[in-house]
Amino acid sequence: MTELIRKSIGMLLTEKALEMPNHEALVYPDRNLRYTYSEFNTVCEQVAKGLMALGVQKSENVAVWATNVPEWVSLQFGSGKMGAVLVTVNTNYRSSELEYLLKQSDSTTLFLIEEYRGNSYIDTIYELCPELRTSEPGKLESKRLPLLKNVIVLSEKKYPGTYNWSDILGMADKVTDEELTVRMSALEPDDVINMQYTSGTTGFPKGVMLTHSNLTNNAYNIAKCMELMKEDRLCIPVPFFHCFGCVIGTLACVSVGATMIPVQEFDPEAVLKTVEQEKCTALHGVPTMFIAELNHPNFEKYDLSTLRTGVMAGSNCPVEVMKAVMNKMNMTEITICYGQTESSPVITQTRTNDPVELRVETVGRALPNVEVRIVEPGTNRELPVNEQGELCTRGYHVMKGYYRNDEATREAIDEEGWLHTGDLAVMDENGYCRITGRLKDMIIRGGENIYPREIEEYLYTHPKILDAQVIGVPDEKYGEEVMAWIILKDGETATAEEIKESFKQKVSRHKIPKYIEFTDAYPMTASGKIQKFKLREQSIQLLTV
Repeated sequence: MTELIRKSIGMLLTEKALEMPNHEALVYPDRNLRYTYSEFNTVCEQVAKGLMALGVQKSENVAVWATNVPEWVSLQFGSGKMGAVLVTVNTNYRSSELEYLLKQSDSTTLFLIEEYRGNSYIDTIYELCPELRTSEPGKLESKRLPLLKNVIVLSEKKYPGTYNWSDILGMADKVTDEELTVRMSALEPDDVINMQYTSGTTGFPKGVMLTHSNLTNNAYNIAKCMELMKEDRLCIPVPFFHCFGCVIGTLACVSVGATMIPVQEFDPEAVLKTVEQEKCTALHGVPTMFIAELNHPNFEKYDLSTLRTGVMAGSNCPVEVMKAVMNKMNMTEITICYGQTESSPVITQTRTNDPVELRVETVGRALPNVEVRIVEPGTNRELPVNEQGELCTRGYHVMKGYYRNDEATREAIDEEGWLHTGDLAVMDENGYCRITGRLKDMIIRGGENIYPREIEEYLYTHPKILDAQVIGVPDEKYGEEVMAWIILKDGETATAEEIKESFKQKVSRHKIPKYIEFTDAYPMTASGKIQKFKLREQSIQLLTV
């Protein structure tokens, strides 16, 4: 057991700024923005005081709807200094989803960029709150969102009824350093400071309440497992609104004083260019991001020799992709993380010195101070090693609960404090876990349990296949049948029969997909998780036509 960090996110940054004032903290090469830890801390203090001047109280919910812009990071640590709860909004949301989140979270304040991928965020907020056009900034009286008072646009352009970013920074003068110090000292490690809505791979998104203690400890332990140090420079192309970006990314960096180098919106060549230009030593990504980087036509042109470590997470990592990342991208010490938003997010992680087999076949072992056990699904009966069951976890990292949803909280966390992940796993005698599927992903064909992961892993070995996803679809005879959705490598062609033929003699007959469809892309959440429930819906429509 290691000693837990008992300090706020804001205090963590203050300490780093005192320890290493002139060390680079945050770099946006495309904007020519470079903050040392001292400069970054000063900006975050200014943001904290601006929020206080706006009237935002401790534990008040403040939403941010933006890509990986510099203001996002300043807001993360600025709110962490003055105690507002930062509610992160998925960048792909449209009006009904935004309305649901702002209402459900009781957010009083919304920070937003002007637009993203042709979706005008400005038009969306005016559609939801037409009163904003004629209201005084900070005094919104909205019929649909009665609690929302402040709308701040992360731009220098003025929009009716809103503040812009420089207005908030300008308000900081109204709050003294002493007032901020008093506010900071009132924060407790177990106060909620961040709220993230589950990606919605199933059902309505729920607001996961995460505390200073949840996040600072998880971030520090992740950094330690990937051997991230102050000399490291981490390229962060994963979105901030998700734990991958703002915990495994920015907060892990600050916990050890490393340099954050975000990529504003994921683009494989922008990532390769940033790594070369900034001599990044670490890189994060979901498997689909690494696949896109490795398969970019200009991949060979970039010098990635400085890379060493990083994290791959978000969905199952194909063995072949992991090997390519280690060999072609020089990320010999890359680690795999497994977890979920409800666990801040990481539960298990491989270590940099684990043999390659463990790094491609498992999701590692528990982080320090984290308990993991495998139980019989639907019960709390612990199973012996190498037996499949539901992965459960307990420790400092388990969320405080779902916001205004006690019933869902009780379903997720049992009376003994164990979080039930809904993921099927096997643990070996050394504590290393293999995720074998989700309880809801499991296909039951004629009484036989089939785990999509097993079939996907086989498909990945096919020379023509770039990516594969396997789901179950309804079948009158067997209850369910196996269906595979396949993305072929550039320039390749294949037939369903050809793929099925490659299975014969190699896997059980009942595991061979009855249906095979070829596609160019999968439905995804903005954080890179493939939405299998949407694939299932598409499949059922396709098969019933």
